[in-house]
Amino acid sequence: MEPVLAQGDDGPGWVLVADDTESIRLLVRVNLELEGWTVVDRPDGDSARALLDESALGGRLPRVVVLDAQMEPGDGWSVLAHIRAVAALAPLPVVMATAAIQDHERKRAVAMGVDAFLPKPFDPEALVDLVAGLARDGRPPVGTGAGP
Repeated sequence: MEPVLAQGDDGPGWVLVADDTESIRLLVRVNLELEGWTVVDRPDGDSARALLDESALGGRLPRVVVLDAQMEPGDGWSVLAHIRAVAALAPLPVVMATAAIQDHERKRAVAMGVDAFLPKPFDPEALVDLVAGLARDGRPPVGTGAGP
Protein backbone atom coordinates (compact mmCIF):
# COMPACT_ATOMS: atom_id res chain seq x y z
CA MET A 1 0.00 0.00 0.00
CA GLU A 2 1.27 3.47 -0.86
CA PRO A 3 1.95 6.03 1.84
CA VAL A 4 -1.06 8.15 2.64
CA LEU A 5 -0.45 11.17 4.81
CA ALA A 6 -3.30 12.81 6.64
CA GLN A 7 -3.54 16.55 6.93
CA GLY A 8 -1.35 17.57 9.85
CA ASP A 9 1.27 14.85 9.35
CA ASP A 10 4.83 15.88 8.55
CA GLY A 11 4.98 17.69 5.24
CA PRO A 12 2.22 19.48 3.42
CA GLY A 13 0.14 16.34 2.88
CA TRP A 14 -0.76 14.24 -0.12
CA VAL A 15 -2.21 14.90 -3.53
CA LEU A 16 -4.14 12.44 -5.70
CA VAL A 17 -3.29 12.66 -9.40
CA ALA A 18 -5.40 10.69 -11.87
CA ASP A 19 -4.16 10.77 -15.46
CA ASP A 20 -3.87 8.06 -18.09
CA THR A 21 -0.59 9.44 -19.44
CA GLU A 22 2.38 8.11 -17.50
CA SER A 23 4.64 11.03 -18.45
CA ILE A 24 2.09 13.53 -17.06
CA ARG A 25 1.84 11.59 -13.79
CA LEU A 26 5.63 11.56 -13.55
CA LEU A 27 5.90 15.30 -14.31
CA VAL A 28 3.32 16.12 -11.64
CA ARG A 29 4.90 13.73 -9.13
CA VAL A 30 8.43 15.09 -9.52
CA ASN A 31 7.40 18.73 -9.26
CA LEU A 32 5.12 18.27 -6.25
CA GLU A 33 7.55 15.96 -4.43
CA LEU A 34 10.27 18.60 -4.82
CA GLU A 35 7.99 20.85 -2.73
CA GLY A 36 7.47 18.19 -0.04
CA TRP A 37 4.15 16.73 -1.16
CA THR A 38 3.42 13.03 -1.22
CA VAL A 39 1.83 12.14 -4.55
CA VAL A 40 -0.36 9.11 -5.06
CA ASP A 41 -1.28 8.58 -8.68
CA ARG A 42 -3.74 6.45 -10.56
CA PRO A 43 -3.93 5.75 -14.31
CA ASP A 44 -7.72 5.95 -14.56
CA GLY A 45 -10.81 7.35 -12.92
CA ASP A 46 -12.13 4.06 -11.57
CA SER A 47 -9.01 3.37 -9.52
CA ALA A 48 -8.90 7.01 -8.35
CA ARG A 49 -12.52 6.79 -7.18
CA ALA A 50 -11.78 3.55 -5.30
CA LEU A 51 -8.78 5.15 -3.58
CA LEU A 52 -10.85 8.18 -2.57
CA ASP A 53 -13.57 5.99 -1.10
CA GLU A 54 -10.99 3.95 0.81
CA SER A 55 -9.30 7.13 2.04
CA ALA A 56 -12.61 8.62 3.18
CA LEU A 57 -13.32 5.51 5.25
CA GLY A 58 -9.92 5.85 6.88
CA GLY A 59 -10.30 9.61 7.39
CA ARG A 60 -7.08 10.36 5.52
CA LEU A 61 -8.10 12.40 2.51
CA PRO A 62 -5.81 14.10 0.01
CA ARG A 63 -5.40 17.84 0.29
CA VAL A 64 -6.07 18.31 -3.46
CA VAL A 65 -7.23 16.09 -6.35
CA VAL A 66 -5.86 16.63 -9.88
CA LEU A 67 -7.95 14.92 -12.56
CA ASP A 68 -7.42 14.40 -16.26
CA ALA A 69 -10.73 15.02 -18.02
CA GLN A 70 -10.26 12.22 -20.59
CA MET A 71 -9.22 8.79 -19.35
CA GLU A 72 -10.67 5.29 -19.29
CA PRO A 73 -12.13 3.51 -17.50
CA GLY A 74 -13.83 6.30 -15.63
CA ASP A 75 -13.04 9.80 -16.85
CA GLY A 76 -12.33 12.85 -14.74
CA TRP A 77 -15.92 14.02 -15.11
CA SER A 78 -17.27 10.87 -13.45
CA VAL A 79 -14.73 11.15 -10.63
CA LEU A 80 -15.64 14.80 -10.11
CA ALA A 81 -19.35 13.92 -9.96
CA HIS A 82 -18.56 11.23 -7.39
CA ILE A 83 -16.48 13.60 -5.27
CA ARG A 84 -19.23 16.22 -5.18
CA ALA A 85 -21.93 13.60 -4.45
CA VAL A 86 -20.20 11.99 -1.42
CA ALA A 87 -20.39 14.16 1.70
CA ALA A 88 -16.97 13.09 3.03
CA LEU A 89 -15.32 13.93 -0.31
CA ALA A 90 -17.29 17.04 -1.32
CA PRO A 91 -14.97 19.56 0.43
CA LEU A 92 -11.93 18.37 -1.58
CA PRO A 93 -10.46 20.97 -3.95
CA VAL A 94 -10.40 19.57 -7.50
CA VAL A 95 -8.19 20.68 -10.39
CA MET A 96 -9.24 19.54 -13.88
CA ALA A 97 -6.28 19.08 -16.20
CA THR A 98 -7.18 18.85 -19.85
CA ALA A 99 -5.87 19.69 -23.29
CA ALA A 100 -9.37 20.48 -24.55
CA ILE A 101 -10.73 23.54 -22.79
CA GLN A 102 -13.67 24.77 -24.77
CA ASP A 103 -16.19 27.22 -23.41
CA HIS A 104 -18.92 24.59 -22.98
CA GLU A 105 -16.49 22.33 -21.07
CA ARG A 106 -15.44 25.19 -18.81
CA LYS A 107 -19.09 25.94 -18.03
CA ARG A 108 -19.76 22.25 -17.38
CA ALA A 109 -16.77 22.03 -15.06
CA VAL A 110 -17.77 25.11 -13.09
CA ALA A 111 -21.34 23.81 -12.77
CA MET A 112 -19.99 20.46 -11.50
CA GLY A 113 -17.72 22.07 -8.92
CA VAL A 114 -14.23 22.20 -10.42
CA ASP A 115 -12.10 24.62 -8.40
CA ALA A 116 -9.48 25.31 -11.07
CA PHE A 117 -8.46 24.39 -14.60
CA LEU A 118 -4.96 23.37 -15.58
CA PRO A 119 -4.63 23.51 -19.38
CA LYS A 120 -2.29 20.93 -20.93
CA PRO A 121 0.53 21.43 -21.59
CA PHE A 122 1.05 23.21 -18.29
CA ASP A 123 3.85 25.02 -16.54
CA PRO A 124 5.05 22.83 -13.63
CA GLU A 125 5.50 25.90 -11.41
CA ALA A 126 1.89 26.90 -12.07
CA LEU A 127 0.80 23.42 -11.00
CA VAL A 128 2.76 23.60 -7.75
CA ASP A 129 1.41 27.09 -7.00
CA LEU A 130 -2.15 26.02 -7.77
CA VAL A 131 -1.98 22.93 -5.56
CA ALA A 132 -0.35 24.85 -2.70
CA GLY A 133 -2.96 27.61 -2.92
CA LEU A 134 -5.90 25.21 -2.92
CA ALA A 135 -4.41 23.19 -0.06
CA ARG A 136 -3.89 26.37 1.95
CA ASP A 137 -7.17 28.12 1.14
CA GLY A 138 -9.52 25.23 0.44
CA ARG A 139 -12.37 25.48 -2.00
CA PRO A 140 -13.32 29.02 -2.99
CA PRO A 141 -16.69 30.05 -1.54
CA VAL A 142 -19.56 29.63 -3.98
CA GLY A 143 -20.67 32.85 -5.59
CA THR A 144 -17.46 34.81 -4.93
CA GLY A 145 -16.27 34.76 -8.49
CA ALA A 146 -13.26 32.70 -7.44
CA GLY A 147 -12.35 29.46 -9.16
CA PRO A 148 -11.71 28.54 -12.78
